[in-house]
Amino acid sequence: MGRFIILRDTNAPFRSMRPRIRFGLEALGVTDGPMGAMGDVPPSPTLETAEMSAVEAHRLQNDPSVAAIARDMPTRLIAPMNKGADAAQATGPTWGVSRVGADTSPFDGAGIRVAVLDTGIDADHPAFAGVTLTEKDFSGAGNGDPQGHGTHCAGTVFGRDVDGVRIGVAPGVTDALIGKVLGDDGSGSSTMLFDGMKWAFDSGARVMSMSLGFDFPGLSQRLVEEGFPVDLATSISLEAYRMNLRVFDRMMAMFDAMAAFSGGAVVVAASGNESKRDEDPDYEVSVSVPAVADGIVSVGALGEAQGGQLSVAPFSNTNPSLSAPGVDVVSAATGGGLVSFNGTSMATPHVAGLAALWWQALSQAPVPQSHHAVKARLVTSARTDVFTPGTDIADRGHGLAQAPSAALS
Repeated sequence: MGRFIILRDTNAPFRSMRPRIRFGLEALGVTDGPMGAMGDVPPSPTLETAEMSAVEAHRLQNDPSVAAIARDMPTRLIAPMNKGADAAQATGPTWGVSRVGADTSPFDGAGIRVAVLDTGIDADHPAFAGVTLTEKDFSGAGNGDPQGHGTHCAGTVFGRDVDGVRIGVAPGVTDALIGKVLGDDGSGSSTMLFDGMKWAFDSGARVMSMSLGFDFPGLSQRLVEEGFPVDLATSISLEAYRMNLRVFDRMMAMFDAMAAFSGGAVVVAASGNESKRDEDPDYEVSVSVPAVADGIVSVGALGEAQGGQLSVAPFSNTNPSLSAPGVDVVSAATGGGLVSFNGTSMATPHVAGLAALWWQALSQAPVPQSHHAVKARLVTSARTDVFTPGTDIADRGHGLAQAPSAALS
């Protein structure tokens, strides 16, 4: 027995009947109108959980409304590698805000709703003054952020200046959704994450920022402690990992189909911190779930090198979509003040903030507004001329993400 997540599309059975309905209507001469045209019917995703056996879960996949099913799996924040340099700095933008061009962009994210799915937020921090924060706890730990990770990430996305230091890429954002999908110890579950993503999408978020990953070793260890042999625990965990990736892919596909009606959301996730290039140049771990899922913008971490160039952080997982500053990133600290951290968790909110700027820019241009257009701008505007010689393309992705520099026409 185990706890399983069931992703349903309640409109799927109706869509499967459309050819027969259309044929019957056309036979009656009905060729126009909603029923005659049989226009696209958007997905209607629902999530539920149930205790069942693996056999029961397998059988349930035959239900035409079931888009995907997965064993509930532990998640964890992608913890900062270590504390960065001293957070004290002269007034002005952080180096990360400056390197992505946010400090000189004519856009600030005004009018764009963003979501940060993390450990919560310190809503009383001065960095969030004037922002309407809609908090929802999926972890059971209650709102707030004793851990500090979510507060730091949110500060980079949309934080206001703190003591003269600009920490936010999109400080014009005034409407933010804060989904607490990880508890105060930094742990959670895929159920919490999927519920948080659906809530954010249903609530109209244009951007979702997620600096977390799946805890494969944690699930294996839990099963061993429950009496499973190590090889069987590993096998079950691997299957759970694959099943959760399928749920991510199906959920992202449903979001994409629904975007035809709403414009959609750009989902940004950290690539992970498991690489160890400082120990061995070939010790590179590829981007992990959820960042590897279809349609998600995965982000790698960069640090400053000599001569104003940038280098890929030794811990940053390879094969990201884009890269952003992730070393010595100064942002909001729980309880007040600023703190510096290192990690792809710190790079991700830079790109989430940039996505808000691009949404704003596109809203003022005579082009369709969609998450596809925003992602395309993020990719095509990325810089590739800022890296140290020999930087592997696979390690930095399309390049250093950039803010829109001028109004679009």
